Amino acid sequence: MKTTTKNYLKNLAFLAILFSATATFAQEEEEAKKVSISGSVDAYYQTNLSASDTEAQSFGTSFADELGFALGMANIIATYEGEKTGAVADVTFGPRGESATGGYNLNQLYAYWNVSDATTLTMGRFNTFLGYEVISPVGNFNYSTSYLFSSGPFSHVGLKADFALSDDFSLMLALMNVTDTNNNLTGVYSAGAQLGYSGQYLNFYYDGGEVLGFEVDYTGGFDLSDDFFLGINAAYADNDGEGFSGVALYPQLATSDDFSIGLRGEYFSTRSDFIDDDPSVFAATITGSYTVENLVIKPEIRLDSWGSDVEPYFDADGAASKSLSSFLIAAIYSF
Repeated sequence: MKTTTKNYLKNLAFLAILFSATATFAQEEEEAKKVSISGSVDAYYQTNLSASDTEAQSFGTSFADELGFALGMANIIATYEGEKTGAVADVTFGPRGESATGGYNLNQLYAYWNVSDATTLTMGRFNTFLGYEVISPVGNFNYSTSYLFSSGPFSHVGLKADFALSDDFSLMLALMNVTDTNNNLTGVYSAGAQLGYSGQYLNFYYDGGEVLGFEVDYTGGFDLSDDFFLGINAAYADNDGEGFSGVALYPQLATSDDFSIGLRGEYFSTRSDFIDDDPSVFAATITGSYTVENLVIKPEIRLDSWGSDVEPYFDADGAASKSLSSFLIAAIYSF
């Protein structure tokens, strides 16, 4: 009788330990499921079509400004999603990431709180809400970037509140450091706002003339058919008489499940007290996009042509030129 009771107690203790270990493992497994890792790497080859590759010249836009074989960036994104809170850490390495982050190697780093089903608060460093294009090449159809994107903000450090007003309407309000500034040493802040309706967004930025001054931006797009999409970006920025304005169209056609072709046609104009005639440029970029599993291969031809008396480039003979054309092919792998 004593032996049976003793064995029973041993079995009971073993079951208790096993249950505790199983519960702990299940809890740890559930916690692990909330953490996700993603990212991308990209590289490209570029050659000038209208000029010699020995000339140190490139388009007046951000990224993809090297000739020959060159690197884009690698980024690793760690995301934790709790029941009501979460955090994102987006770490970047490489020329594209360093240019976009000012050498901090942090594309994004923020925490958020879902206060309710309709309200989310976010604090930290987050990518800008202005413009059609983004820093990561995974989020863009064209590999090179536009003048509108290159002239506006890249990222912000501050606090923003997102409100889902209805199924179609959304509102975002933000208080931030001035654009692309991690440390506030001046005591000047910026304000941002975004009004969204069914995938169309009207964006505002204001910093009192500290960096950009004021910028208003429209970003949107329309599915004209199952295979044809038209993206649109228009912006106007002014800082005491200086600034820029422009519009870009992004028609994109999916010819198959694996291949799409898209055009970016952009008109961009700058204003400056140091230039009598406001220079403007028309840039046309045609890009193909071929997908093999997680790898995207993008061949691209680009032509930029400036008006007025601006001749920022050199042609194949070394003479000053208003235009520059190039061919590149990029490889982008996301995971």
